[in-house]
Amino acid sequence: MVHRFITIWNKTNLIKRISIGIGIGVLLAVIFPQAQAIRLLGQIFVGGLKAIAPLLVFALVANALSQQQKGQKSNMKTVILLYLLGTFAAALVAVLVNFFFPISIELASSSQKVSPPDGIGQVLSNLLLQLVDNPYPLVWRCLRVSGVTVFFTRSSAANIPVNMKLCRDLGLNPETYSVSIPLGATINMAGAAITINTLTLAAVNTLGIRVDFGTALVLSIVAATSACGASSVAGGSLLLIPVACSLFGISNDLAMQVVSVGFVIGVIQDSCETALNSSTDVLFTAVAEMSSWPKEKRY
Repeated sequence: MVHRFITIWNKTNLIKRISIGIGIGVLLAVIFPQAQAIRLLGQIFVGGLKAIAPLLVFALVANALSQQQKGQKSNMKTVILLYLLGTFAAALVAVLVNFFFPISIELASSSQKVSPPDGIGQVLSNLLLQLVDNPYPLVWRCLRVSGVTVFFTRSSAANIPVNMKLCRDLGLNPETYSVSIPLGATINMAGAAITINTLTLAAVNTLGIRVDFGTALVLSIVAATSACGASSVAGGSLLLIPVACSLFGISNDLAMQVVSVGFVIGVIQDSCETALNSSTDVLFTAVAEMSSWPKEKRY
C-alpha cells in the first residue's frame, strides 16, 4: 500500500504536488494554529535547502565537466554568451521602459543631502571607486514548463531537475545541458538585473535626478555584472540596490528605504524574477543548439 502510494506520488505532476503541499500546510495552520514546531520544521527545511543549494549546483557542474571527453561537440561558448547578453539586455530593457514610463516611490526625508552626479563621467568615476525563426513557441513552452514551476519554488537550484527534463524532452544534447543548466542557475540572472535597475531608477526619479542614456547604459552594465553574483542569496538582488544607488550619489539611508520597498513586494517580485531566470536557462541552451540544426528539425 505504501509502495503504491509512493509510486503514484512520484508520477504526479510537480505543480500538483506543490498545490497539495500548500493545501496541507493551510490545513495544518487552521487545525493547529499554535503548533510552532510545524512552522519551525518548515523554516529549517527551506533554510537548509537555500544553504546547500550552491554546493549542490557546484557538484552537478563538476560532475558534468568530469564526464566531458576531449573532442565532444558542445555549444557552451554560445550558451554562456547568451546568458551574459540576456542578463545585460534585460537590464537595458528595464532602463528603456523607465524612460518611457518613469515610476517613483515615496521615501522618508533624510537629513543627508543628495549630490547627483554631473554626468556619465562622474558615474564612471564612482563605478571605478566601487570596484530566425519564430521563437515564441519555444519561449512559451519554457515559461509554461519551467517558469510556472519555479514561480512556486522560488529557487533556480531546486528547478534544475525540471529544466533537465525539459531539455531532454526537447531533444537537446545532454553533453551541453548537463553543464549549461546548473551553470545557468548561478550566472543567468536577467530577473535580478531588472529588479536592480527598476528600483534604482524609481529612487532616482523620486529624487528628481536627471539620467542621460549613457549613464543608464553604465547602470545596466553594473546591474548585469553584479546580478551574476546574486544567485542562491535570499533577496540578493535587493541587497545590490545600494551599490547601484551609489552611482547617483544616493545615500545608504535612502537606498535601504528602496530595499525595504523591495522586501514588501518580495514574494511576487522574487517569484517573477526567478521564473525569468530559470526559464531562460532552457531557452538559451535550446537556442544555442537549435541554431545548428536543419530547419525542419527546429522547434
